Amino acid sequence: MTITSAHLPAIVALVAGILILLMPRLLNFIVAIYLIFVGLTGLGLLKMFHF
Repeated sequence: MTITSAHLPAIVALVAGILILLMPRLLNFIVAIYLIFVGLTGLGLLKMFHF
């Protein structure tokens, strides 16, 4: 299986879900980091990393 940028949201959601189940206090941090990452990606500020 080749992992592309189309798979990235699914992988992030899966890892975040597992972490939230293991440590519920991480929910705020995981959601905040995810929203910041999606926002930066949406604005095109992470193009230099070739995501």
